[in-house]
Amino acid sequence: MAEKTVPQYAQNQEAPAREETRSQERYVTPPVDIYETPDGLVVMADLPGVAKSGLDVRVENSLLTIRGEGAHSAPGDLIYREYDLVNFFRQFELSDKVDQQKISAELKNGVLMVNLPKAEEAKPRRIDVHVA
Repeated sequence: MAEKTVPQYAQNQEAPAREETRSQERYVTPPVDIYETPDGLVVMADLPGVAKSGLDVRVENSLLTIRGEGAHSAPGDLIYREYDLVNFFRQFELSDKVDQQKISAELKNGVLMVNLPKAEEAKPRRIDVHVA
């Protein structure tokens, strides 16, 4: 699984004149941990201040996109602020060994957990040997 948030270029290759167009909002790359399990991969991303309504997780053309909009959840009118929550954006390129139809995600306490199950043909299997 390769990260696609920031384009990477070979040493002798020049970067394009300008970055791909995206809205002018400011985004921060959320920190992630990626674990491999017998059944697939698990991506855990820290998204503080992001509620389910402000979260967009999608897979399109083998590209996993995580986008979150932070929002204060305190009741009442704001009278003083020392920090502002930011928006998050990160992308990963998925291999064909991931079953994209069975991807699931869960958001709990500001941590997003995305389960990327292995495709059946990518799972190791035991082959029985018959003695003749």
